[in-house]
Amino acid sequence: MHLGKQIRLERILNRNTRRAVIVPLDHGVTVGPLSGLIDMRQTLSQIAGGGANAVVMHKGLVRCGHRGSGPDIGLIIHLSASTSLSPFPNAKTLVATVEEAIRLGADGVSVHVNLGDENERVMLEDMGKVSATAASWGIPMLAMMYARGPKIVNEFDPAIVSHCARVGVELGADLVKVPYTGDMESFQRVVESCCVPVVIAGGPKMNSVRDVLRMVADSVSAGGAGLSMGRNIFQDEDPKTLLKALHGIVHDDLSVDQAMERLGRDG
Repeated sequence: MHLGKQIRLERILNRNTRRAVIVPLDHGVTVGPLSGLIDMRQTLSQIAGGGANAVVMHKGLVRCGHRGSGPDIGLIIHLSASTSLSPFPNAKTLVATVEEAIRLGADGVSVHVNLGDENERVMLEDMGKVSATAASWGIPMLAMMYARGPKIVNEFDPAIVSHCARVGVELGADLVKVPYTGDMESFQRVVESCCVPVVIAGGPKMNSVRDVLRMVADSVSAGGAGLSMGRNIFQDEDPKTLLKALHGIVHDDLSVDQAMERLGRDG
């Protein structure tokens, strides 16, 4: 492995566990300034203070809140974008380059691909180009892989999630993000088909924090490498403490009950 990539990956993946707690903060482009993404300095302080390994953000947001004090945290610059206002919200386009990310001090870059969309071929082409450029610079690439389109009946179908993850690996991703398939047995099959770490997405805001912890614990037990979760963290009543609980599950192999004790809540 490229030495630079190895060093940068250790700012995203815990070097001992080879797992990661990643918090995406790129939602502002897609759906606007959500609750939890208004004061970015406060949000970043809570996320870093909770022990997250890295955040994902668009290039312009770095100046609004990435570390000026407190604990350090890895930085992944998101290169893909689309908005919910578009008639084609699942068609992602590149809005930044690997070189821009490097100039911003990024430890990695990320791209989002929606397999099954009418513009799939463009997103795959973009991912291939980013992969080549990132490899030449020694910059890790996170691939956010989803199945969304006219032929997709269930984007959580284990066979479809496995396909998504495999596309990410085969096109050069160093880390793959996919939805959780809903049970450990099927997710284990997803992980086994990948030779790079696989993290789970958080999806829509969940009703119970215990459900969030259970999903993460089950995914890790199945061989997953942690999480890349946004709204279920930054819209929580206490993101810093929730992240300490999630950190315990991902890096210290805490049980859900032990993590709930660390969180200090009933559910």
